[in-house]
Amino acid sequence: MAERSLLNQLVDAFRCLPGVGPKSAQRMAFHLLDRNREGGRHLASVLAAAMERIKHCKRCRTLSEHELCGLCANPSRDGSLLCVIEHPSEIVAIEQATDFRGLYFMLGGRLSPLDGIGPEELGLNLLDERLKEGEIKELILAISPTVEGSATSHYIADIASRYQVRTTRIAHGVPLGGELEYVDGGTLAHAFAGRQSVEN
Repeated sequence: MAERSLLNQLVDAFRCLPGVGPKSAQRMAFHLLDRNREGGRHLASVLAAAMERIKHCKRCRTLSEHELCGLCANPSRDGSLLCVIEHPSEIVAIEQATDFRGLYFMLGGRLSPLDGIGPEELGLNLLDERLKEGEIKELILAISPTVEGSATSHYIADIASRYQVRTTRIAHGVPLGGELEYVDGGTLAHAFAGRQSVEN
């Protein structure tokens, strides 16, 4: 079988990005090769460095170049409030839309046994350890209200109840079945202000 051309390999490489189909990937590849080779070299350099150096914060599991991310290392953050989110992009959304000054814990997804995603894959053992330390007084669940999200929220609320930690969830205006990262800032701020207790 003939070796695939470098151009075809480049087009296929762009297809690993979410929402990028064959036509978009081809457009990106041709743009860099025809009009912006310097931009392509810069992209390749930064991408290689990011893949090598960005890891996960050992405390909250979000993306970080350091052992502790900037938020976990910031002594002015309120360690008694812990907001559980699914993806790092949601930290950016919450920080921009609300006045939340606590800390975060990033799951990286939702419980989904059929997809092989259980408590261990979401780092819930690490969350358990943090709750056991006794500093956290309120656990805020900012998890998308899908079926899997609801199951994940209840599972986490059960863990928190073992340590008598108050568990709330954001509410008001976040649509059922909606993805949190796509909710507008005003709605997200309102949802945060109107969080409710989670019944066990």
